[in-house]
Amino acid sequence: MPDYVKASLTALILASLCLPFLIPALRRLRFGQYVRADGPESHLSKSGTPTMGGVVFLLTIPAAMLVAGGVSSEGLLAVFLSVAMGILGFLDDFLKIRKRRSEGLTARQKLVGQIAMAFIFSAVLWKLEGGAVWIPFVNRHVNLGLFYIPAAMLVITATVNGVNFTDGLDGLCSGVTFLVAVTFLLLCRAWGLTRLVWFPGALAGSCMGFLLFNLHPARVFMGDTGALALGGGVAALALLSGTELLLPLLGVVYVAEVSSVILQVGYFKRTGGKRLFRMSPIHHHFELGGWSENMVDLVFWSVTFIAAMAFLWILL
Repeated sequence: MPDYVKASLTALILASLCLPFLIPALRRLRFGQYVRADGPESHLSKSGTPTMGGVVFLLTIPAAMLVAGGVSSEGLLAVFLSVAMGILGFLDDFLKIRKRRSEGLTARQKLVGQIAMAFIFSAVLWKLEGGAVWIPFVNRHVNLGLFYIPAAMLVITATVNGVNFTDGLDGLCSGVTFLVAVTFLLLCRAWGLTRLVWFPGALAGSCMGFLLFNLHPARVFMGDTGALALGGGVAALALLSGTELLLPLLGVVYVAEVSSVILQVGYFKRTGGKRLFRMSPIHHHFELGGWSENMVDLVFWSVTFIAAMAFLWILL
């Protein structure tokens, strides 16, 4: 059995076995979701659903890679960024529960934390592999030198927040990220990135295991613990594989989610209170337009699948 398959199956099995024990434990600890007051009314019934289930990613991904023998500098870097972002998300979730509100860390505190983790990852990657960036279509590498570090930090923070905004409906973020992880797995296998291939395998397996309990109606939410961990993992894969400039294509759903929030806020301020969308992030716009959560999931997963095919077609 190939090591990347072993990593995927191990993560899937571990997540599937852990969550039936984790969900009751989160209930006993009263780690329930606090639904934002200005969100869709249909989401009010989700209040109290166990959250912070994303802690399973912090456990299963490293464990799966160890079982598969995926110890390499690239793999360790990817695990570092994913786990570090997940710990930041864990702190945010914990404060939400402790303060009994839908906000934990302030936006500034989360951004500072993300920037700090992104700087460590980017500086180490620059030290190990230099500051070259691959330019798609023209098949050239441009060396950015020290400027690679802030450029990589921008990729990381944008990706992490895009993934975080995608986590707003049952099964949406875990399903989209599963497809993204599988795409990176296929790319790593085709390009012979053997020192990295375990990580997307473990990431895909963990997402699938979580999705089994996160489909509508969700039995558990990942919280910022999971969303930030997944965002860190996706960003790490793009940078370590040198495909960061094509990440907006593969992560088109992430881009749409974060862009809708930026556009909504900007339009609201510019027009003195008018809205561009019914609600942002954009998945809520479709939900308030009459789409069911399952319909939104299916459409957004389909868009990601098409984007993944285009991504692989360009690169392979």
